[in-house]
Amino acid sequence: MYQRILIAIDGSELAAKGLREGLALAGALQAKVDILVVSEPWAMGVYDAFGWTIAYQASPEYRESREAQAQAILMPALDAARQAGVEATGHHLLDRYAADGILETVRESGNDLVVMASHGRRGVDKVLLGSQTQLVLTHSKVPVLVVR
Repeated sequence: MYQRILIAIDGSELAAKGLREGLALAGALQAKVDILVVSEPWAMGVYDAFGWTIAYQASPEYRESREAQAQAILMPALDAARQAGVEATGHHLLDRYAADGILETVRESGNDLVVMASHGRRGVDKVLLGSQTQLVLTHSKVPVLVVR
């Protein structure tokens, strides 16, 4: 049925539930898993007395910080996959919105199913069905399992 499942996580409790559901499904189907964390774009610049300048986003510290945050989410997820006996690969995409990163990874990795939470950590947008989830549902060429 499904051979390569993408599980999108963001460190939230709901995403952890999606991870558990996705790993259980992958284990039952003996499918491989791609676990994805997407780091959304940071502010592009700051305004100072001299005008717009390149800010924190252009610094090496920015990349290191974002990568460390992503790895703090990915490593326990990869451990959970190992404990479930599921072959998993971790991915981190920097400076993308969740839906864009998910759809990009599906295209590049050849996933045939996406598992994701019904909403993430985006303030008012997370009410009911999150806007990023809605975008994935609208634009995905493969089935999407939404975990509520």
